[in-house]
Amino acid sequence: QVHLVESGGGLVQSGGSLILSCVMSGDTLDYYSAGWFRQAPGKERELVSLISSANDGTYYPDSMKGRFITFRDEAKNTIYLQMDGLKSEDSAVYYCALSTGWSLWESDFEFWGQGTSVTVSS
Repeated sequence: QVHLVESGGGLVQSGGSLILSCVMSGDTLDYYSAGWFRQAPGKERELVSLISSANDGTYYPDSMKGRFITFRDEAKNTIYLQMDGLKSEDSAVYYCALSTGWSLWESDFEFWGQGTSVTVSS
């Protein structure tokens, strides 16, 4: 059974950086595209980044471009999200998720982690 565990969240000052990690167990990561999503209190969950299963394509919403980078290490079965230039509006619970296809829709992601909380102080 696929299991995802995120880590790396915490409290950071505005303008700072964090790297989130998501370790997969129970299968081989290279079968899946991987997304990071986030959900702030009172808001809908939104896509933050997406990386293809073949590691040959990424997607970021406009608000994340230039600040967030996602990458993967197949040998470690781990997905990463590097976040720079953090803003207070980036405060949220961040989730990693896996899909056997390429999709921007969270309903197409089969497996989810439990989330890691990021708080950006202004």
